[in-house]
Amino acid sequence: MVRLKFSIELTYGVLDATCDFLFNIHPALTSSQQVLSESLSINQPVQQQLFMQNDDGTRWLKLRANSGELVVRYEGLVEIYHTVADPWSLEEMAVADLPMDLFNYIYPSRYCESDRFQALANHEFGQMPPGYNRVLAIRDWVYQRTRYTSGSSGSSTSAVDTLTDHVGVCRDFAHLMIATCRALNMPARFVSGIEFGANPAFRPADFHAYVEVFLSGRWYLFDPSGVSPVMGLLRLGTGRDAADVSFATVFGATNPALPVITIEAIEDSQQGLDLPVHQDNALSTAGSPQSEFQRIW
Repeated sequence: MVRLKFSIELTYGVLDATCDFLFNIHPALTSSQQVLSESLSINQPVQQQLFMQNDDGTRWLKLRANSGELVVRYEGLVEIYHTVADPWSLEEMAVADLPMDLFNYIYPSRYCESDRFQALANHEFGQMPPGYNRVLAIRDWVYQRTRYTSGSSGSSTSAVDTLTDHVGVCRDFAHLMIATCRALNMPARFVSGIEFGANPAFRPADFHAYVEVFLSGRWYLFDPSGVSPVMGLLRLGTGRDAADVSFATVFGATNPALPVITIEAIEDSQQGLDLPVHQDNALSTAGSPQSEFQRIW
């Protein structure tokens, strides 16, 4: 079990008289990820609405801000329970055996053009035995052929662009892996979050993107960017690609500052709290949300 304490601070100069925001900065609520405590502060006296999706526990904060400075700060304490599996026991599932609600994670999406990857995916991985080992090969292929460079991509960069340019940030690594898995009929999806365990000399704490692939009836974690051990991944949102789970969607004119994020792991062997480390086991944190889609605030 992993316990993470973190904060997210977002600052905007709002240029319009009113400006609408949709934030995904609350940890998702699932049977594998529980929020022990949380607080939200906003410097403007605005109305807030918090919603939750019933399929994956993603939470959304909606608000309308006035002109001037807007500062949104979230603090939370989260426990993550990992399902551990022997990786070599995990199998790809035949399309005929997949639940219908997973087909969205095989179809092409805005940033993951899996229909354009079929020839490449079959050339690189089509002769490999299906299963966890093939997914690892795709993850390693993405990592080895792509250079992580901050600021190297933008909001229009897709998996095809990353394939061509050989450079990107974590979301680009994730899109490339997802598109390749989908081209081989493996359900794969995009997860937004933050991570503990990244080398601070490599980059400061930041929002992070990673991948889940559906094997043997469950979603398992993969980080093709190699930034963090998967034990240290905290889930904010889950979707087809980055278009579904942006940490902030802004409807109006603003001048944003860089996010300020802190995160620490709490170690306590007596309570069974471990520090996130790299390991060879397959890990899953997917689970059913604690309640149906509802208005909480």
